Amino acid sequence: GFLEDGILVQDISRTRQHYLCSWTFPCDVLAVLPTELLCLLPGVPRVPGVPAARINRCLRLPRLFEAFNRCETHTGWPNTFRMAKLMLYLLLGIHWHGCLYFALSAHLGLGVDPWVCPSFTRLLRRYLHSFYFSTLVLATVGDTPAPQREEEFLFITAGFLLAVLGFATITGNISTVIVNLSAADAAFYPDVGPVQRYLRVQGTGGQLAERVARWHQHLRAQRKLPAEREVLQHLPRGLQAEVAASVHLPALRRVALFRGWEHGVLRQLVLRLRPQVFGPGEFVCRRGDVGREMYFIREGHLAVVAEDGVTQLAVLGEGLYFGELSLINIKGNTAGNRRTANILSIGYSDLFCLGKEDLAEVLAEFPCARAAMEAKGRELLLRMGQLNTGAEAAAVAAKAEAEQRLQELEVALEGLQTRAARLLAQLEASALRMALRVQRLEEWQHLRQQRPDRAVGT
Repeated sequence: GFLEDGILVQDISRTRQHYLCSWTFPCDVLAVLPTELLCLLPGVPRVPGVPAARINRCLRLPRLFEAFNRCETHTGWPNTFRMAKLMLYLLLGIHWHGCLYFALSAHLGLGVDPWVCPSFTRLLRRYLHSFYFSTLVLATVGDTPAPQREEEFLFITAGFLLAVLGFATITGNISTVIVNLSAADAAFYPDVGPVQRYLRVQGTGGQLAERVARWHQHLRAQRKLPAEREVLQHLPRGLQAEVAASVHLPALRRVALFRGWEHGVLRQLVLRLRPQVFGPGEFVCRRGDVGREMYFIREGHLAVVAEDGVTQLAVLGEGLYFGELSLINIKGNTAGNRRTANILSIGYSDLFCLGKEDLAEVLAEFPCARAAMEAKGRELLLRMGQLNTGAEAAAVAAKAEAEQRLQELEVALEGLQTRAARLLAQLEASALRMALRVQRLEEWQHLRQQRPDRAVGT
């Protein structure tokens, strides 16, 4: 196929027409012509496999580079592909240099001096010697026989110069690969160096610095990516939703709160989730703190502990959630927006964090999801004994009274609008009558002025 406006076209007839009209078609035809048959003509040396007769194969180089570029773009391991391509270029360069060395040796005479290729009977042995000799030259090892003739001096000097250029190219490519790997790691994982240097400068290292280092090691070992938003920020919003849904939606569906919710709500939530990793013995939230986020457990175990921070009251596992009571404004909630429990991470815990503003924005678009979440929160408050039913009833009555007053105000406002419209219509009618009356008076005055003028004229 071929690309048209960025879309892959695979229609056979269109592909054929596009290929026949491109510049690559004549080059491909010339590249596959059997030019080695020219060696059978009279007067051509009968040397098997003359390289010059197949030089038209080099016309395939642009297509080869195009294939390399496409493979590097589509592969999931671009740095590995670059290294393999570099090794291929290296082996191909040694092969070509060995062929030139053998051609020069055949021209000067095989085995006439220690520098040229010996006159082995087996062709494979000749090729291996030529390849070995070219490897020594291009690797700048220098452990080669001393040249004896001018052609040999020129060939070995040109080989050393090419070797210097080749090593510079290889070093540059390898350094580029290393820099790309470092940049990729920096894009996915935070750097532990600045935090450790900060702790060392402030003189608060020791166990705290070790905890920070272990936390970073856990992120890399378990392939946890806390900087997902920064990685996906350049994608369109629709594509961001697709990528985030393909990664996190299965884990989000395991949460009991979201079972039965429509797909659109989950897609909106996935875009707003922030992955967070808590270490062993780290408090996710404390009782009495102001709640600004709710959490969904993706992996790991967390403990609900007493005020002493040691006694475990319950253990939360994968698929559970907490912290939603501080984000939902449930009438009669005696705790308000304060945390109602101490949550401690037992080991390394992988959580999803959802902010209060993000949750309110999603629930405002989906009232059914808001009602379901408030119902579950009310049930939990009733079990915990933190729901004041009297206050809830008073709040409901106040809300109903406010709605009734609002309706009365709306009715009164509609009446005022009707009266204002009538007054405006009467005012417009009065203005129209006044304008007609003024027009008649002006016409009468004009006629009175014309009568004396006619009498004088007569």
